[in-house]
Amino acid sequence: MTELEETDMVELDSQGRKLQEVLEFWLISAPGEPTPQQTFDALNSNLMKNKTLGSAYKFHIPDLKVGTLDILVGLAEELGKLDVFTESVTRKIAQYLGDVLEEEKDKLKENLLVHRCPPAQAVTKFQWDMAKYPVKQPLRNIADSLAKHVTQTDVELKAKAQMYNSVRTNIQNIERKSTGSLMSRNLSELVKKEDVVQESEYLVTLIVVISSASQREWFAKYETLCDMVVPRSSRIITQDNEHILVTATVFTKVIDEFKLHCRENKFIVRDFQFNESEIEASRKDVTKLAADKKKQFSLLVRWLKVNFSETFSAWLHVKALRIFVESVLRFGLPVNFQAILVAPPKKSQKKLREFLNQHYKHLESSALQNSSKAENVEIPGLNISIGDYYPYIYFKIGVDMVEQLKF
Repeated sequence: MTELEETDMVELDSQGRKLQEVLEFWLISAPGEPTPQQTFDALNSNLMKNKTLGSAYKFHIPDLKVGTLDILVGLAEELGKLDVFTESVTRKIAQYLGDVLEEEKDKLKENLLVHRCPPAQAVTKFQWDMAKYPVKQPLRNIADSLAKHVTQTDVELKAKAQMYNSVRTNIQNIERKSTGSLMSRNLSELVKKEDVVQESEYLVTLIVVISSASQREWFAKYETLCDMVVPRSSRIITQDNEHILVTATVFTKVIDEFKLHCRENKFIVRDFQFNESEIEASRKDVTKLAADKKKQFSLLVRWLKVNFSETFSAWLHVKALRIFVESVLRFGLPVNFQAILVAPPKKSQKKLREFLNQHYKHLESSALQNSSKAENVEIPGLNISIGDYYPYIYFKIGVDMVEQLKF
């Protein structure tokens, strides 16, 4: 990491908090009074007087094409849905990256970067991507482009997750059989060539699981379970805390009878035939699966990191579109508003809300002031009810991509 990157990673807000410790931002908008800069300065100076309420940052929005009122009203609702969808895809990528990292999931936070910055810092440094989303095009075109990008990412995530999970599940099943009980373990790793009779037309070595408590009973009984059992043919291959794996050699014609009498005595004959070529092929398959997983892991982690960054960035562009559309609908034309980010301390959110409501109280319309008894009055074009209404426009940006995950 370069010295410059190191400095960026520990950037502080006005309260001295590390930005990467901020879990959420409030994106608000208020009209220029009389200019956007003066609107920001008025709020920022008041917050600086009481630093326990949080820090303020400008949220830069370019000069977007306004379009018609009908288009703005339609976009307001569509952008709300796109906002929710984009955030969900962003969080799915973060969650799956933590899942893929497995034992190294404690390194998730350092891998969730947006253009090499922690998410909180990326929010405060947001700049519109002019190359991807030219501002000369209509707002609907920009929204459609964002929706297409996020939808494609979601489709690719599902496909890549399915492919990787399949390989990982196969390996986990093999590992489970290698470490489980002798009742279910893969016997090809335990039974050696010298443990069984080879290339005999008349004799076969059976592999039997007995309980540790019945060891003496087994060796006293196995030769008499049926006729044509080879005397003194039983050997202990291995054992664990509960079971012992033993052999017994019998003539092929009595295999079924021997198995029947084993079941009657609670001795379990495992379904196993020693085949050296199949065992070797199985080992090669395991090696290939492990190699495939390692290769896919590297490519998948890289894809997840890149697309977390891209999708988080797309989410901020959706927020920018929403705040622009809602501000024009609320405050009218000509476009004259300031979008502001506030980083609220967790313990002071209630006080900050009260402060903001008081600071912008003069923006309340007389209609809203006179409708205190109406709890569900719809505000045209804004898709909110009176219970959600603030005199300023408000959206939450949660950047706690790691804290909300349950590992």
